[in-house]
Amino acid sequence: MNEDSTGGGPAVPGGQWYDADAGPLVRPYAMTGGRTRPGPSNVRFDLIALVVVDDDPPGAAEEALLGPEHRSLLALCRAETQSVAELAADADLPVGVVRVLLGDLLESGFVRVSRPVPPAQLPDERILREVIDGLRAL
Repeated sequence: MNEDSTGGGPAVPGGQWYDADAGPLVRPYAMTGGRTRPGPSNVRFDLIALVVVDDDPPGAAEEALLGPEHRSLLALCRAETQSVAELAADADLPVGVVRVLLGDLLESGFVRVSRPVPPAQLPDERILREVIDGLRAL
């Protein structure tokens, strides 16, 4: 019987890809196919951008072709709308990997992403206070 390299007992088939303390040892570049940018359009995902499953996603046959990490992100999005940061935390994946995988899902039509409103487009605080004061005066 083979023993593992630590001498701690029998070797587990495929054990070189698993560490008891760290979990699966799949490198991020393996999950993304070596890519560091999301999709051919190089869309940028903010950490607070909200991701939802598209109302009319591709069929089950197309979803079966996705990798396990893609399907994991889809399952998390089906449960509830989540931000990119929440998806990374819940999937236990680096944010860079999640951005690349979301780019794939967006390009394939599985998800929609609503980007946050830039601060320059938000109303001025002074105007909001005047509106509140006006409503209180009524």
